[in-house]
Amino acid sequence: MAQRDMSTRDVKRQVAQSAQRATAHPWFKDFARFGYAAKGVVYLVAGALSARAAFGLGGATTDRRGALFAILSEPFGHLMLVLIGTGLIGYVLLRLIQGFMDPEHKGSDAKGIAQRIGYLISALVYAGLAWTALRLASGSGDTSGNQAQSWAARLFAMPLGRWLVGIAGLIVIGGGLYELYKAYSVDFSEHFRWNEMNGTERTWVVRLGRLGLAARGVVQGLIGLFLVQAALLFDPRKVQGPGGAIQSLGQPPFGLWTVGVVAVGLAAYGIYMLAAARYSRIVTRG
Repeated sequence: MAQRDMSTRDVKRQVAQSAQRATAHPWFKDFARFGYAAKGVVYLVAGALSARAAFGLGGATTDRRGALFAILSEPFGHLMLVLIGTGLIGYVLLRLIQGFMDPEHKGSDAKGIAQRIGYLISALVYAGLAWTALRLASGSGDTSGNQAQSWAARLFAMPLGRWLVGIAGLIVIGGGLYELYKAYSVDFSEHFRWNEMNGTERTWVVRLGRLGLAARGVVQGLIGLFLVQAALLFDPRKVQGPGGAIQSLGQPPFGLWTVGVVAVGLAAYGIYMLAAARYSRIVTRG
């Protein structure tokens, strides 16, 4: 037993050392920057399309997945999706490193653990988006169905599934409130090299970041509310993804102007991510 435990520790240590060596190479940081850029493009397209619809210029509100379909329909769309999917893999790897290896020294207290879990959840979400992009690029993507509702229905079929959906909703709401807090306090998780920017660039990065995080917080909070509502009513049809959450803002007591403001915020977040691709300080070693 002791020998087996030692062998397990040796394997874990070797994996950690291999990961550290890989992330130390310049290519990894470049790959991570590519990931920021890919994420930025997706948000910029989704926000721009939703804003266009909200302001009566045609089309419909959409989310990140819808943005991928829109890109697919453009010239060289398949190539663009390959680039976006590949870039998002770089972003996923960065979040996994941040979550597991903690190069930013978030720590193991409650706040640090929550932030690291957030990194891992982000990695999971964007791994799914990368998979969708690459499947669409290969021509094998599925355009049917509401994925959020499908997952909720599966959870409802499990023991305590209703509670799981409700708890997930509360966690998502908490994440949305945290995004709003980051927007208010200018607490960006991206570490910018501020000294390499001029005054105008710094000002606009802060403005875009705050607007983008606030929009993300609103959308995430709404998604969480829909999850809680679905749990209370035991109805997976109440679950909505980001696209449905944005569309719900068009209903009373709000209106299309609210959709437009949030959509512009999401586009701003996309530009903020493009700035992160250029100016962020990628931390991969403690």
